[in-house]
Amino acid sequence: MKKILILCTGNSCRSHMAEGILRAAAGDLFEVFSAGSKPKGAVHPLAIEALKEIGIDASGHTSDHLDQYLNAGIDTVITVCGNADQACPTFPGKVSRYHWGFEDPPHAQRPDESELDAFRRIRDEIKLVFEAYAAGYREAYKAS
Repeated sequence: MKKILILCTGNSCRSHMAEGILRAAAGDLFEVFSAGSKPKGAVHPLAIEALKEIGIDASGHTSDHLDQYLNAGIDTVITVCGNADQACPTFPGKVSRYHWGFEDPPHAQRPDESELDAFRRIRDEIKLVFEAYAAGYREAYKAS
């Protein structure tokens, strides 16, 4: 089973939303992890709430440092913020790398929305991208 690591700087919002969504969409195809280059040490409560609203339980997620995954046999690294993309080390072996940037929910609030609404909006953007990735991979997997 392929191992995917989703990286963000703080490993508190975007990477956890992406991890939960990708696990829900393709947990039968991938082992999914998330980490940060400078982890905050906790998952943002609104990230957990936004995922719960779509049936994903992230209450057991932890905020981890990317170093613990350097020798874990990671096949694919996906960065979801620009800082993590810049700070991403070289992983050993043949590792695919993607960068899909999303706004940082705690700093993305628009004048007409609550902080939770900002998390929902970015969750929905992440959901669209990661579910499309999972669907594309699943189709290619069936065809092979």
